[in-house]
Amino acid sequence: MDFIVRLGEKKDMQSVFDLITELAVFEKEPDAVEITVEDLERDGFSKNPKFKVFVAEQANNIIGIALFYERFSTWKGRTIHLEDLIVTKEKQKIGAGKALYTAVLKYAHENNYNRVAWEVIDWNTNAIDFYKSTGANYLNDWSVVQMDKEGLAKFIEK
Repeated sequence: MDFIVRLGEKKDMQSVFDLITELAVFEKEPDAVEITVEDLERDGFSKNPKFKVFVAEQANNIIGIALFYERFSTWKGRTIHLEDLIVTKEKQKIGAGKALYTAVLKYAHENNYNRVAWEVIDWNTNAIDFYKSTGANYLNDWSVVQMDKEGLAKFIEK
């Protein structure tokens, strides 16, 4: 490996933002990113940070990220939600994705979390096959449900 994996720092947030934007384009949602670098800096590095991020760094460039946060399951207790695992297209296939994934799972194990959960888009068969190959459970019978900011406002106005 000619890259390292480390916890992200505030100074890395522009690169983190760039990778989030790259993922949105890959997932055919190029205009979906509403956050800013400033949001990442504030929410990740305040007194009560909302997330942690591992970064893969090669030659002083961030080539990948794994952004995650704690949540609570009524069935399992303390869990981690892996929000995004991203490696820039030019650096895929060098092991950075697996190294980032491993860092999150190791962090969860060492800190006594009971589960790590995440979503994967159904047409990303490479990711699905990878996750299955690591022993992750792919839940075919569950669907993701979300309500966006506009939906929230409309619901509350009723």
